[in-house]
Amino acid sequence: MVRIALYLPPEGNKMWILGRQMGVDYAVAGLPRRPDGTLTWDYLSMLRRKKAYEDAGYQILAIENRPPADKIKLGLPGRDEQIAGVCEMIENMGRLGIPVWCWEFMALEKVVRTSYTTPTRGGALTVSYDEELMKEAPLTAAGVVTEEQLWDNLRYYLERIVPVAEKAGVKLAMHPDDPPRSPIQGIARLFTSPEAFERMMDMVPSPYNGITFCQGCFAEMGVDIPQTIRRFGDKIHFVHFRNIKGTPTKFVETFHDDGNVDMLEAMRAYVDIGFDGPMRPDHVPTMEGDANDTPSYTDRGRLFAIGYMKGLLQAVMAEK
Repeated sequence: MVRIALYLPPEGNKMWILGRQMGVDYAVAGLPRRPDGTLTWDYLSMLRRKKAYEDAGYQILAIENRPPADKIKLGLPGRDEQIAGVCEMIENMGRLGIPVWCWEFMALEKVVRTSYTTPTRGGALTVSYDEELMKEAPLTAAGVVTEEQLWDNLRYYLERIVPVAEKAGVKLAMHPDDPPRSPIQGIARLFTSPEAFERMMDMVPSPYNGITFCQGCFAEMGVDIPQTIRRFGDKIHFVHFRNIKGTPTKFVETFHDDGNVDMLEAMRAYVDIGFDGPMRPDHVPTMEGDANDTPSYTDRGRLFAIGYMKGLLQAVMAEK
């Protein structure tokens, strides 16, 4: 059974209460932070935060923060120390029974957008990307980084963390590059097509080496979403449920019911493949009454999304 979840920060906020009122039992968690604001993944810190989620009524199904990894991605001195930190986190997740880690391989620049104030339905604000506006963007401090450099660095990384994940019983769920365009500011981006994910999984074959199926990113690739869900099947470990309008080079994120993707058919596909992992709403517009200081993660948009997702799932299950 699909398990609808919410991303909830470890520090706690209003959404912790609203989620329980909406009937959400599952959390996608961040890593704890030290007093200076830096991330930590030591066992006791993670244990205490896990207990805080449980005391609030949530079971953690995934971690969606990442220890520092840019030296790993760029193949720089110090990458082995960063890999050791990732391995420690995975081992502690296994000890605590947290089954999925959502990770990514975007070097330096992560999610890139050209606007955080694009008007959408009813005057809500959303985010958008226009590749034309990125043409004059300068190189980053890393200069030019090729795809083959990144593939080599990814193999080095996978060969070290997949055995740790297998032993810990933690599923690795690779997130697509967002946007799935390469290069951006001189840095190649690998996960821009379904074939790239197959190459990654073939590098180090394992039932623990799989995918975060971010519907928005795959829709940005221009693929058929229900067909691609069925293509990957049990390699999907985690789902970001969202929608977009547009093309790979120019798109806008939308309300869940207002984009290119047939969301009912997508939900049918997840049920058909027997997906039983966490599925969370991702990237919602900023609605009236919410500040736009955390674009894509505002309260009212996620309330709408959870209700919509629960309705879709109930409709699909009623067909069975």
